[in-house]
Amino acid sequence: MTQAFRRTGALKDLSSYPLWLQSVVAGTDRDKKRVVDHELFALIRDARLPKVAMRKFLTGAWPTIEQFPQFMAMNLKKLSVGDSPGEDLARRYLIHNIRVEQKHAEHWVDWARSVDLSLDDLKRADNIEGLSALAHWCWYVCDRASLAVAIAATNYAVEGVTGEWSCVICSKSTYADSLPEEIRGPATRWLRLHAEYDDNHPWEALEIVATLLGHRPAPADIEAVRRAIRSTYVYFEMGLNHAVAEMLHGSFDETASNASTLGALDAA
Repeated sequence: MTQAFRRTGALKDLSSYPLWLQSVVAGTDRDKKRVVDHELFALIRDARLPKVAMRKFLTGAWPTIEQFPQFMAMNLKKLSVGDSPGEDLARRYLIHNIRVEQKHAEHWVDWARSVDLSLDDLKRADNIEGLSALAHWCWYVCDRASLAVAIAATNYAVEGVTGEWSCVICSKSTYADSLPEEIRGPATRWLRLHAEYDDNHPWEALEIVATLLGHRPAPADIEAVRRAIRSTYVYFEMGLNHAVAEMLHGSFDETASNASTLGALDAA
């Protein structure tokens, strides 16, 4: 086996990737599962999340959504034409998906309007430090870390776990049906796009990481990828906990009166 990696198996089959990367993905699965299985997404799915908490979630996550194309642009600046197969793969991926992510930000604004939030409300929201920790982490890792580590933390971990929790919400029609028919389509477009089971983006990111680092990277490089992926999940969970805490400490409006039975918050 040579150091260089070139995928020969199916894109969305984990066994197609180097053993060390398979181990990293398996080793961070518990952290990812805490995000996917978070109470917040089950409450949204069942149309039981109080409006005050939904507004908190949508405003708190906005910095990550809005800045995601910028994170990708920061990684694009690390590249030069023809440096390596992995970098060429990354360049094509980033150039194509920056525009896609910009469109997704517009769909998030449509979702926010379903709870009477405008674009200005998203931009001017305060008291969202706990929720926006993920955006700060993504900025930091894309600014300071290597290309492979940054893509693992953002395009693999953020996009991958987001596709899975979107599937949780879309696994029932309850939430969509709870919205007025005239706004249902645009308000759920972001969710529906991210809940597609055939979404290739996280797997393409994983292929980039594998191609950049090869079959036998240095142990320090492996550990950096593992820690970056895990940090993404931990910061993500932190934000979700803050949004759910709003139900316990925030002011409830009349739409939340039937959502008083809440489960315990997940441990951070």
